[in-house]
Amino acid sequence: MAKQKKIRTQKSARAWNKFFTYFYLLLLSVIIIYPLLITVTSAFKGGNVIAFDLSFKADWTLDNFDRLFNNTLYSTWYWNTLKVAVTTMVVQVAAITLAGYAYSRYRFIGRNQSLKFFLIVQMVPTIAALTAFYVMALLVKGLDTHWFLTFIYIGGGIPMNTWLMKGYFDTVPIELDESARLDGAGHIRTFWQIVLPLVRPMLAVQALWAFMAPFGEYMLARFLLRSPENYTVAIGLQTFISNPREQRVTLFAAGAILIAVPIAALFFYLQKHFVSGLTAGGTKG
Repeated sequence: MAKQKKIRTQKSARAWNKFFTYFYLLLLSVIIIYPLLITVTSAFKGGNVIAFDLSFKADWTLDNFDRLFNNTLYSTWYWNTLKVAVTTMVVQVAAITLAGYAYSRYRFIGRNQSLKFFLIVQMVPTIAALTAFYVMALLVKGLDTHWFLTFIYIGGGIPMNTWLMKGYFDTVPIELDESARLDGAGHIRTFWQIVLPLVRPMLAVQALWAFMAPFGEYMLARFLLRSPENYTVAIGLQTFISNPREQRVTLFAAGAILIAVPIAALFFYLQKHFVSGLTAGGTKG
């Protein structure tokens, strides 16, 4: 009798656990999908829309996308963001890969201290360094330029991502390096042909993170970029809704949808690497 009661209790616990799990997933889905539906419906609405709302009672049209490219600087903003995003992705991934490998495989003076310094730097919020960035931009004539903004993005992503790359390199057995050296391979060849192919999952994750950042980052870009023709899409889209008397909601929504196109393309290209890349980097520190 006691055994049957225990079985019923276990079944009841599993049922409630399953119920709360599905309820939580459903709640998350609503939180994620609802604003996405609002954005999509607003992007294809005709007429003058003065507020974001989820309504399917409207004249559907593609005119908003036509106006976006022909009547605004959106295409210029989009190209500016792509340049910054691609450059940030390539340089940052290369830098953190080399740094992560060096911290994982070599012992040198200042190794532990510099790793701790990376953590301390990462604790400082971006807003606290805005004045320093501004002064630096004035000194090197980088104000209102894309190269300086890209430089800040790259530098800001190196500390924490170096830790992640080091953790992933630590999961690759060092015996592989030793075997390669016994076979006559040098440091560069060991890194390029033996170790690097094994960390491609984390490289894919880091590439996506670095590429996404300039599309969504607003504060730093708005602080450093002054000319409308130099804006990124995050700043440009904000101008559509910043004026309470003239909010171009439909143009904002149309531009927001187009931001997802290159990010989604890169995501689907790299998605086979993501699961192992996200979970394996923190197993060893």
